[in-house]
Amino acid sequence: MMAEFGAFALMLGLACAIAQTGLSIAARVRRSSVLAAAGEGAALASFASVAISFAVLMHGFVVSDFSIANVAANSHTEKPLLYRVAGTWGSHEGSILLWDLALTAYGAAMALFGRSLPRSLKAVAVATQGALGTVFLAYTVFASNPLARLAQAPVEGRSLNPLLQDPALAVHPPFLYSGYVGMSVIFSLAVAALVEGRVDAAWARWVRPWALAAWSLLTIGITLGAFWAYYELGWGGWWFWDPVENASFMPWLVTTALLHSAIVTEKRGALAGWTVFLGLAAFSFSMLGAFLVRSGVLTSVHAFAVDPRRGVLLLMILGVTSGAAFSLFAWRAPKLGQGGVFAPVSRESALVLNNILLAAATATVLLGTLYPLIREALTGEAISVGPPYFNLTFTPLMAALILVLPAGPLLSWKRGDAVGVAQRLWAAAAVALLAGLAAYAIVSPRKAFGALGLMLGAWLIAGAVAELVERTRAFRVSAAESWRRLTGLPRGAWGMTFAHLGLGVFVLGACFETGWRAEAAETLPLGGSLDVGAYHLTLDSVTAVEGPNYDADRGLIVATRNGKPVCRAEPERRLYLANAQTTSEVAICDRGPSHLYIVLGEKRNAGGVPVWLVRAYWNPWAVLIFLGPVIMALGGLISLSDRRLRLGVPRRREQPA
Repeated sequence: MMAEFGAFALMLGLACAIAQTGLSIAARVRRSSVLAAAGEGAALASFASVAISFAVLMHGFVVSDFSIANVAANSHTEKPLLYRVAGTWGSHEGSILLWDLALTAYGAAMALFGRSLPRSLKAVAVATQGALGTVFLAYTVFASNPLARLAQAPVEGRSLNPLLQDPALAVHPPFLYSGYVGMSVIFSLAVAALVEGRVDAAWARWVRPWALAAWSLLTIGITLGAFWAYYELGWGGWWFWDPVENASFMPWLVTTALLHSAIVTEKRGALAGWTVFLGLAAFSFSMLGAFLVRSGVLTSVHAFAVDPRRGVLLLMILGVTSGAAFSLFAWRAPKLGQGGVFAPVSRESALVLNNILLAAATATVLLGTLYPLIREALTGEAISVGPPYFNLTFTPLMAALILVLPAGPLLSWKRGDAVGVAQRLWAAAAVALLAGLAAYAIVSPRKAFGALGLMLGAWLIAGAVAELVERTRAFRVSAAESWRRLTGLPRGAWGMTFAHLGLGVFVLGACFETGWRAEAAETLPLGGSLDVGAYHLTLDSVTAVEGPNYDADRGLIVATRNGKPVCRAEPERRLYLANAQTTSEVAICDRGPSHLYIVLGEKRNAGGVPVWLVRAYWNPWAVLIFLGPVIMALGGLISLSDRRLRLGVPRRREQPA
């Protein structure tokens, strides 16, 4: 009975989304506040209905109701409670329902917190959000119903993919989808701006809080996914340019460009058309990611290989929604204002260059992701595009972006002073140069590109500090005055500093880990050893252990350095009984900001003696890879808390209809 109730709630959510769209359009046409309020109420009702349906599905997973097809295919009674809950969004159908929940939640939030929006613009935005909710809820109800019943319930379920039974993966999709789908609000506001012909400073300020929220949540989601891949898959890396990884990275790049472009639109009234274009593109890339992950065209551990017919439906949704939005843009964009002019050396120019580089970087990722699929569809020849392509195309663009990034905040609007900015950044340049030279001279083996990467990371961090020093006029006024200026800085300024600082921390970690990583692999008997980096590893013992839903061989590996014990690692080789799938549980020894990363492989026999494959990696400064994005997301949330953004722009008083 619960499943039927949830299915009814899902249908009701679809009906409310249709009502939200129709009532809001009627409110815009008739300029009726009553109809507008009814449309906003329908948005709230749609969210409440989908939330009930989602809760019913989660209840089915918690109590192991195998009469629900989705639960039977993705759960098991022996799974821990956390992974039964996470199984709610661990399948194609469940993840689509999570997408619907986020989409309707953002629609309800727009209805509740969009009071500062002009009435007509808000009505169009709510209608657009309702239309998006309608198409995705219709897809869920008619093509991917997560609450479909089985005629005869099995005694036991087939369980969830063991690789997905991990704490990081339990929270990764909610954060990722909150970021993905948060861009739908930007999409709706961009469509509303085109319909109303209003893209001005006020509109840019309305967009920025939603963009900041989506960008911060997506940053956390991508970081959690990278961390999961790092310690769960057992291959020692954190990013492989997998198409599914790229599907989440492209919206992040576009939204990063949007955040910078919106500043120019808000402060100077320029780049209005480009900012609207980015608003449409951000959610279009999110929908493209949904298609790539769920269409079956990709093979990945975190892709949902489903019926290609459902992939075609997702492709149709992408084509219709994005096609209609970009057609509207092509029609209305020539009528948008051009904004003020600015000199080649100015803050506007720096932000334009920032956007050009981010757009080019997104294009390279898009080409590397789609080209193999297009070529295989046209010729039948399967090829792969891997890290060498992205290292050759994406990395130089990011290096150029990092070079210009610290200068932007120090330039004046309209016309800047390049010489003055160079004088303010000379200390940061000296710190970066010394860091690069020291790395090249001290760290062994010598690697010029690695040292150059460290120089860029140090340049970003020192540049962020230099910008903070300039704002507080430190060393030029009294300490009391500098402190007063520091404590009086707006939160938006602090957020920008943290975001740039976090990017610098990430670059330091990524360059050092990539450039000076060491690895070793050998088959070891008990008492055998191998060396990795400066560490000597000895396989002390291997014992059988029993987990809640798996059996495992747990190794004890003692790591020493210069003869002194530094770590006792216990990697595992697990066999999940429900689906007879084997996985590796990595052991990581923290050595300051670095990791000694150890994987226990399969058991073999060598001349009648049992041996185990042991792989070990020395990943220097690996902690910074994950700490940097956390600092960046924190910067976004700090900016979001800025009172100027939270209050938005006061709505102009409108004449009663």
